[in-house]
Amino acid sequence: MMSPILTLFYFFLFLKIATCGVQNNNFTFNGFGGAKLDLDGNASITPEGLLLLTNATRLMTGHAFHPAPLRFKPPTGETLSFSTTFVFAIISEYSEVSSHGIAFLVSPTVNLSTALPNQWLGLFNSENNCDAANHVLAVELDMIENPEFADINDNHVGIDVNCLNSVDSRPAGYYSGSATDQFESLNLHSGEPMQVWVDYAGGDIHATQRYHIPGSNA
Repeated sequence: MMSPILTLFYFFLFLKIATCGVQNNNFTFNGFGGAKLDLDGNASITPEGLLLLTNATRLMTGHAFHPAPLRFKPPTGETLSFSTTFVFAIISEYSEVSSHGIAFLVSPTVNLSTALPNQWLGLFNSENNCDAANHVLAVELDMIENPEFADINDNHVGIDVNCLNSVDSRPAGYYSGSATDQFESLNLHSGEPMQVWVDYAGGDIHATQRYHIPGSNA
């Protein structure tokens, strides 16, 4: 997903899926050493248990999937609600240079062998972008403005449904929660750990992010 100047680590991942009954399906990875993730491309796990999605190889992608399929839609009924949060950092050799980005992905398959790197984020290609048969939901953290996808800027968060032309996108940042509740911008490739929350319920999806506060994963 990234150019050779960027390194990305996921430190923590939590997912909770609300079932039709009284129980919930959820899991938490505090490090990925024993997670047995389904990896492909340039993705790897470091000895410290961090997930590294890219290395110095050019024009490559890296994917990491949960080791077992998760059912988001029962045979009968509506799509189940879910919440997830993860911490990431994108580290660039040159602070003034970025690459295209990464994405949190819900997909019916782990086989993304036809997906392209660079602006395609390892999700789609020129033939299947915006194909309703993809059945893909993604939250992109995008750091290059691509006019072909109508990107709003070169540092944004977008919600993608089967397509890199986001159904909604906003500048990367968060509202401070202070009395003025002012918007605080985030530089996605600053190298600082950041936390993202993704919540889906009743056909609505919300994505928020902020700088990660150690010990605060909720």
